[in-house]
Amino acid sequence: MPTPRISRRLHALTGLLLAFALAACASRPPAEGPAAVDLARFMGTWHVVAHIPYFAERGHVAARYEYALREADKIGVAYLYREGFGEPEQTREARATVKSGTGNREWTLWFVGVVPAKLRILEVAPDYSWALIDYPGRDMGWIFGREPVMDDALYDGLVKKMRDHGVNARQLVRVPQVPEQVGKPGVAGPKVP
Repeated sequence: MPTPRISRRLHALTGLLLAFALAACASRPPAEGPAAVDLARFMGTWHVVAHIPYFAERGHVAARYEYALREADKIGVAYLYREGFGEPEQTREARATVKSGTGNREWTLWFVGVVPAKLRILEVAPDYSWALIDYPGRDMGWIFGREPVMDDALYDGLVKKMRDHGVNARQLVRVPQVPEQVGKPGVAGPKVP
């Protein structure tokens, strides 16, 4: 059994070590997560430069999303596309809500008012010229651009970023935005030639 003198020293040493540990934790900067998405800057037109094809978007050309802020966390969504470059433009309307506490990165989209779909903004360019999107828990992803046609070097870099975010980037295909892209390697074909 330690003597009272040793016991006081152990108690003092324990208190000192605890104080050092707390000071070290307090002096460490907090872990930085991704910056919050500025919803006002994110609004507007985004061309679907590439996506992992799925039934609702497969075969579309000149595809784009248009976002409009309705309230602080409510967004109007329009998906516009053609099934071929000579075909009429079609539109699907939806609404989205932004999940609080996510830095405006996690949304729930509601198609036909009752069918929910998740969307997560993985990364946005500092100038909001491109964005990387996925559907958490599903093998779906999109590369958006403000311009319909994206430089090949930038596109290749964004595919790598998608891979770094855990998206199966090998499944990404480019969505033809102009007729000249049809038939090129890595570009999806239109539903109607």
